[in-house]
Amino acid sequence: MYEVEQKFRVADPAAVERQLVVLAARFRDPVEQVDRYFAHPCRDFVRSDEALRLRRTGNDVMVTWKGPRIDTATKTRLEMELGLAQVTPLPGGPKGGQATIDRWTDLLEALGFRRVRDVAKRRRPARVPWQGTEVEVALDTVAGLGDFLELELQSGAGEVPQATACIAALARELGCTAPERRSYLELLIAAGC
Repeated sequence: MYEVEQKFRVADPAAVERQLVVLAARFRDPVEQVDRYFAHPCRDFVRSDEALRLRRTGNDVMVTWKGPRIDTATKTRLEMELGLAQVTPLPGGPKGGQATIDRWTDLLEALGFRRVRDVAKRRRPARVPWQGTEVEVALDTVAGLGDFLELELQSGAGEVPQATACIAALARELGCTAPERRSYLELLIAAGC
């Protein structure tokens, strides 16, 4: 599946949330997420425009690989995401999701991957009906960066143009006109955080 995404800085997240409510968005409980990014031992992910991360949301941990972006308007890219079972914690170590992310970090580092950095955020997820589909929406507060709105659809290769147009139309409806194509990781590195 392809992830079709646009992200925007927002000055007033509460105002954006009110607009989304008017559009019948269904908000879920806020979550705290930590994304841990890794560098490949033999391939430069910056040059290849790829990403490998472990994401912890509470006790749930996912491993995600994101391929290179395929267009210049959105952050559309092939994405593979797999849930990881909780591991047995080491004696005296953290438990639950933190134990899982730490043990998987140990494995990846043993294989030659290098931990780049963690990105922490508070996410307020929602789904909004738009043009006959359900767009995934996230209001994010990212440590060191501030507030953002993400709009996302998953689509097959042949449906990417329609998904891109759908997200662009919703962004215009919300008054979001300057998409940010860089990832939170790229933004934090550029800011020297």
